[in-house]
Amino acid sequence: MRAMKGRVLFGVLCALAVVSAASAGGTATPGVTSKQILIGGTTPLSGPASAYAAVAKGANAYFSYVNDHGGVFGRKIEYKYVDDAYDPSQTIPKVRDLVQNDKVFAIYNVLGTQQNLAIRSYLNQLKVPQLLAATGASTWGTDYKKYPWTIGYQPSYRGEGAIYGRYIVKNRPKARIGILYQNDEYGKELIAGLERGLGKKTKLIVSKQGYDVTDNDVKSQVARLKSKKVDTLMVFATPKFAIQSFSSARQLGWRPLVFVNAVASASNTMTIAALSSSKRQVEGAFSIAFFKDPINPRWKNDKAVSLFRTILKKYNGGQGLTDSYNVYGMSSAFTLVDALKHAGKNLTRAGVMKAVTHLNERNNPFLLPGVTVKTSPTDHFPIAQVRLERYHNGSWVYFGPLVSVG
Repeated sequence: MRAMKGRVLFGVLCALAVVSAASAGGTATPGVTSKQILIGGTTPLSGPASAYAAVAKGANAYFSYVNDHGGVFGRKIEYKYVDDAYDPSQTIPKVRDLVQNDKVFAIYNVLGTQQNLAIRSYLNQLKVPQLLAATGASTWGTDYKKYPWTIGYQPSYRGEGAIYGRYIVKNRPKARIGILYQNDEYGKELIAGLERGLGKKTKLIVSKQGYDVTDNDVKSQVARLKSKKVDTLMVFATPKFAIQSFSSARQLGWRPLVFVNAVASASNTMTIAALSSSKRQVEGAFSIAFFKDPINPRWKNDKAVSLFRTILKKYNGGQGLTDSYNVYGMSSAFTLVDALKHAGKNLTRAGVMKAVTHLNERNNPFLLPGVTVKTSPTDHFPIAQVRLERYHNGSWVYFGPLVSVG
């Protein structure tokens, strides 16, 4: 009888142990172990926006650097990024795979407005952090109540467009504005911002020409803009089509003043644009900047740019030393590491979301002096300051004070 009671008690204890283990497994944070934090995301390693591959590569190199310096509370950051070719229909299944099969802690640094829109509802339903989305769509900040697990990183496209509009009203009040834009939310947000900045001067816009990311070129759109006697061209496009806008204008013997949105104005992109058209064609172009340009003479002896080069040489085979998109990637990675540290040793998804919405970075070395990364529970726009810049003699030259992107 006693033996039977002992066997029953032993069985009960075993069952309790199994339940306890199952419970512990169920409450464990996905992607987090005592030695690792696994994050994931998609990026265009191929396709029409493959120039942005450096964004993920720069971030990954910075994580490797952090890992070699102790990681985050002893945990190494493992960043798995996969190619979606800048195609939202590929982004969706690949992000699902990262969440459901790889069981990543968070989705980080997914590039593209349409790509992030395509996965936002899914991630928020599962309460998986969608961190520092590589897009300036204003929705990442304004819709935080509906999508509390999502936050962007770069300045608002609407704010950027408004800055250009205000500049034109003040300095080119008789401009004839033409717009080349990507025909999706990204391009339309920049247009909305431009119109807001122009205010009562929106009639200065005489032509809008959209293109699809699947188009081969924008020659016909550029020709139509020229035919409208445009003298001020807004290029709201990704690098491939921004370069084509300069070369197509050159072929038409047309030289308008060009405003290039920030996501296509990297110095290496402008260098290619000059080679495909002429130095004169790109001279005097305008844009905004918020992070340091590795080939700008101003940062030749800058400690952060020196660190940038050191990291790429050691962790990226020395590739991308002149690529500004690598700097953006490192800046974003710096902010993520900062958030992970503030989330504490007991890392949870809710904890990192609290940390990323309470940022106050004044020490991100890859950003321009004075540019901060600041958020709050009601302010989900991490970067809200930029500087205007003008392209002169093969490099960007900053002018004027820091401008608020609002």
